[in-house]
Amino acid sequence: MKSVKTILLIDDDDTTNYLNQRLLSRMEAASDIRVVTNGEEALDYLNKAFNGEESYPKPDLIFVDIKMSVMDGFEFLDEYQRFEEDKKLRTVMLMLTSSASFYDLERLKKYPEVRRHYSKPLAEADVREIMETYF
Repeated sequence: MKSVKTILLIDDDDTTNYLNQRLLSRMEAASDIRVVTNGEEALDYLNKAFNGEESYPKPDLIFVDIKMSVMDGFEFLDEYQRFEEDKKLRTVMLMLTSSASFYDLERLKKYPEVRRHYSKPLAEADVREIMETYF
């Protein structure tokens, strides 16, 4: 299976983060898996990563939860769209959700950066499919 350098998990649920991080590590999907617990932390991380700060590697793959406290996935995506296109170029963005309503899925279509959504937590088959499809 292919792997990437850095994956960023954005989710306020510790259990989901633990399960996803464990699965991605076990499958050797990335050499570096970073976890932030809300959209604001994610934007702070990405600001540093996109500005070349060494201790904040630019993620190849981002998983973002839709429903989070502080700043939800849609608010995060609104802000993410403000980053320069060339900085976001090689980053694949996927949504994670435990309850994808029709409304949420329709709303996701407004964000071209989001390639697809997956139910959480991730399954082995999801990770394999993601790595084969996007990397």
